[in-house]
Amino acid sequence: MDNMRLLAALAARNAREDGVHETAVPGLALIRQSQLTEPLHILHHPAVCIIAQGAKQVMLADLVYSYDPAKYLVVSVDLPISGLVTKASPDFPYLCVRIDLDPGVLTSVLTEKGAAVVAKGSVERGLFVSDVAPELIDAVIRMLRLLDEPDHIPFLAPLVQREIYYRLLDGAQSGAVRHIATAESKIYQVGRAIAWIKDHYAQPFSIEVVAAQARMSPSAFHHYFKEVTAMSPLQYQKQIRLQEARRLMVGQAFDAAAAGYKVGYESPSQFTREYRRLFGAPPVRDVTRLREEGLELATG
Repeated sequence: MDNMRLLAALAARNAREDGVHETAVPGLALIRQSQLTEPLHILHHPAVCIIAQGAKQVMLADLVYSYDPAKYLVVSVDLPISGLVTKASPDFPYLCVRIDLDPGVLTSVLTEKGAAVVAKGSVERGLFVSDVAPELIDAVIRMLRLLDEPDHIPFLAPLVQREIYYRLLDGAQSGAVRHIATAESKIYQVGRAIAWIKDHYAQPFSIEVVAAQARMSPSAFHHYFKEVTAMSPLQYQKQIRLQEARRLMVGQAFDAAAAGYKVGYESPSQFTREYRRLFGAPPVRDVTRLREEGLELATG
């Protein structure tokens, strides 16, 4: 059995039903889907995602990324994205391994590796897809094997995690991964502003206030923010608002007017209009469909 088939077998054994399956290994989740899906909007946290079987398409603003078992995806900052499974069936389900990225551990590995610090002025997109290396798959397989040895997880999982980070830092996208852990990088600076926006998404803000969080001038911040996220700060805030409103309606039974007001919309008509533009249907119809289909609002 080749390594990718082995990875798929391990993922399938530990994710027997469709959905997102958090595991006993901290930061490791398995995603299974036995049919093609419509676009699903989520706020994706920093992680590496490796498809063991099937295929997926991910959209960030107007950018489209496709990946399958030959490639892996890395998200380096919190990004509002949408994704749909493009290859799956009951006999051949989509299987994905998601490993959360811890900037602190990544910094430690980077320091021990002795890698050069990225240039202060350089910038990378906050999401990228790259060819997967056999050495990375080997390390991920060892992480999944720990699910059969739960007593060994506390000691061995951190070691395998560090190897996975090392392989990412040693791979084709090492420069982009390095940005996540380097305090002088633009991704790191934009990440501080993103954290602030997430904490204050329901409030109006000025570019000057958010730029100060990134320790940049307003003009430089606007430029770098768009380079990293493929959208403006206000567009980012809008997507966070709408995704949170959707979560409130699906998970906490808010009506559309209450959800819109909760996330910062003063005009119900503007909320409905922008909601429909992002999700393809007005709030009531969209939420009804989500409940009927039992769709989850978080995946990988």
